Amino acid sequence: MNAAADKGPTLKQRAIRHLARREHTRAELQRKLSPYGDHDEIDTVLNDLQSAGLLSDARFAEAYVRSHGERFGATRLRQSLRAKGVDAETVEARLAAADLPDELERARALWARKFSAPPGDMKEWARQARFLQSRGFPGDVIRRVLKNIED
Repeated sequence: MNAAADKGPTLKQRAIRHLARREHTRAELQRKLSPYGDHDEIDTVLNDLQSAGLLSDARFAEAYVRSHGERFGATRLRQSLRAKGVDAETVEARLAAADLPDELERARALWARKFSAPPGDMKEWARQARFLQSRGFPGDVIRRVLKNIED
């Protein structure tokens, strides 16, 4: 048996396995591969994957916005993408290019799926507002959603 077979999968094989499951950012893959190689080896593998078009932060951001855009406001999407290592310019470009309804429509749709009745008192109003806020909708949008429901 040769030594390569004893080592297990190579860094590139590990990276491709992760990418086969879903899109990843460069930062995510770097973190996932860090226990298996040094920084220079990992950078080389990630550069090769980017050159081959298998790794793309822009493609990750586009897929993330497409799959999470209906459930979250722009603030939450922006924050999540930045936390995953996507640069601010790419985040803004993907949010601008996304074919999403505006924030108010998304907040109303989300509210309608979650709540069956308008808030009856201030405590319930605050609970519903906190829910929308936790999903990344700005205060003015939340007030408009909850005010229009009450009218």
